[in-house]
Amino acid sequence: MADLNQLAELIKHEGGFVKQLEGEISKVIVGQKKMIERILMGLLTGGHVLLEGLPGLAKTLAVKTFADLMELNFKRIQFTPDLLPSDLTGTMIFNPKSGEFAPKKGPVFANIVLADEINRAPAKVQSALLECMAEKQVTIGEVTYRLEEPFIVLATQNPIEQEGTYKLPEAQMDRFMFKVIIPYPTKAEELKILETQASINADGLKAVASKNQILKARSLCQEIYLDAKVKDYIVDIVFATRDPKAKKELREIEEYIQIGASPRATLSLARAARAKAFLEGRAFVTPDDVKSIAPDVLRHRVILSFEAEAQEVNSQQIVNKILAALPTP
Repeated sequence: MADLNQLAELIKHEGGFVKQLEGEISKVIVGQKKMIERILMGLLTGGHVLLEGLPGLAKTLAVKTFADLMELNFKRIQFTPDLLPSDLTGTMIFNPKSGEFAPKKGPVFANIVLADEINRAPAKVQSALLECMAEKQVTIGEVTYRLEEPFIVLATQNPIEQEGTYKLPEAQMDRFMFKVIIPYPTKAEELKILETQASINADGLKAVASKNQILKARSLCQEIYLDAKVKDYIVDIVFATRDPKAKKELREIEEYIQIGASPRATLSLARAARAKAFLEGRAFVTPDDVKSIAPDVLRHRVILSFEAEAQEVNSQQIVNKILAALPTP
């Protein structure tokens, strides 16, 4: 316990920048606590985050504000149907003076990459991004370059527009640690937005977190204690998406699941739960940490069957049923 107490003190000391970040972000973004928390958790774990919401809900503004508050290299890529893989990763340029080809690195060579409206780009662009997200490397010509840590992709997409969009491949979706659904603000929040909009000056923000601070925080996150019972709970949740009939309370949802979550979901649940504990200043993970982040980790990894679509059952409902049926350790 002494070691955990020491780790908790380190977490509170090294995680001091988190409160500063939240305070500065609140000057620009009203509400959207879950979105802000999930982006922070992505930074603390190296996990990519997909933000899905209607236009005007501050998705792009939130990512841009995060970048302004950290001493990190930030690039924004506007995804369009005519985007090419080389527009993302870079290409080889011929130098007539030397007679040789030299690499020209693309915008993906950054610490934070905003993939705005990611579902507007075709499959070949998604394939190029897949290597960056999965392997954290980029191949240009015959040379492979490592991406500098920290590296995360924060992507946005609009759930209702269909024209000019492409469904993201399952392999691509699995690379996102979180898929966060961005809701409308409450009436009180919208009133605050109306009252403060004229005084907001995002350009005046100053960086409150350095690259070293974030990397130290990441290292501490990996040391947060994960009890064997909590590990079993994480695995039970993921296995329930693959074989729900193994538990009688979940047999009714078997017909709705075509493919369950992958082992990457298990790893993401553990990493995200540690980040949740870090944000709360704890040196250990609780089952409630796992339960609170499970929907955002699993909703895009559970592939629904035709029966589910016909009966308008969504993956959020499936995950909620699993969490309700499994005993909490």
